[in-house]
Amino acid sequence: MKWTDSLDIAIELDEAYPEIDPKYVNFVDLHNWVRSLPDFDDDPEHTGERILEAIQMAWIGERE
Repeated sequence: MKWTDSLDIAIELDEAYPEIDPKYVNFVDLHNWVRSLPDFDDDPEHTGERILEAIQMAWIGERE
């Protein structure tokens, strides 16, 4: 997965962190959690606030 695979990342995060409410995740934690996903394979520094926000919104959508 790459940073731009926001829906796939959101699905994996939802499975990996079922106890976390994605509405209250800060971007530092989100960045670290994405990087720790087993299928994630992208440059850790090749992201920004917009990408992290897209991932967070997709994760919120997965929960609803």
